[in-house]
Amino acid sequence: MSRIGRLPVTIPADVTVTVQGNMVAVEGPKGTLTRTFHPDMRISQEDGKVTVARPSDSGLHRSLHGLSRSLLSNMVDGVTKGFQKDLEISGVGYRAQLVDGKLVMQLGFSHPVAMAPPEGVSFVVEGPTRISVRGVNKELVGETAARIRRVRPPEPYKGKGLHYVGEVLRRKAGKSSKVGAKK
Repeated sequence: MSRIGRLPVTIPADVTVTVQGNMVAVEGPKGTLTRTFHPDMRISQEDGKVTVARPSDSGLHRSLHGLSRSLLSNMVDGVTKGFQKDLEISGVGYRAQLVDGKLVMQLGFSHPVAMAPPEGVSFVVEGPTRISVRGVNKELVGETAARIRRVRPPEPYKGKGLHYVGEVLRRKAGKSSKVGAKK
């Protein structure tokens, strides 16, 4: 039995979970999420807990078991607490700001880069060099943060560009001067 899959997902008091076959809707104080799970997974709700069961021990069912439970847990966490990814900008003259709900970034290009948030995601600029991506859907928050980072990933010599807060950047040594070279 999957260690993750066999754990029940506890439902907080302010969250409503509706299970209809393989479709689950979770509604909470921060929003509503709906997901259709694999038809082989049996999802049941009882006594304020949601459990996921698998029909057999085949490799596919074992892998779907833990995945389904984790996705369900992320849905409950998203509508109660929400998810957040923080990015940091490094570089002289690199900055970000919110203009009419869009994220506008100056990243050393000849033009500013503007990005509109997808539905269910919001941008918060906590200073000229810090961006926060927030939302209830963990996948959408992570994908949006990755799309922002992809505009100008950090380069390995000076570390200029966009990177996640706490991300360890691999740095390379620059050109070294020749010692004892003939003049």
